[in-house]
Amino acid sequence: MKKNVNAISLHVKNRRKQNKLTQPELALKANVGLRFIRDLEQGKNTLRMDKVNDVLRLFGETLGVVEMDRQKLISDE
Repeated sequence: MKKNVNAISLHVKNRRKQNKLTQPELALKANVGLRFIRDLEQGKNTLRMDKVNDVLRLFGETLGVVEMDRQKLISDE
């Protein structure tokens, strides 16, 4: 199980702290397990999107599609 800090993990951790919530409080409010919150904030690569959205909804946010420059991605490979 590879873990690395990523944009979502940093975002959730920052939003949690801005709202003065502990990890257990966030887990309770989002109706997810404490382990899930810890994995999310540590950047676990395999997480259920529906549960990530349950957490993000507390902040008025959701996962979504972001358009990227496909040509740039192909040329960078």
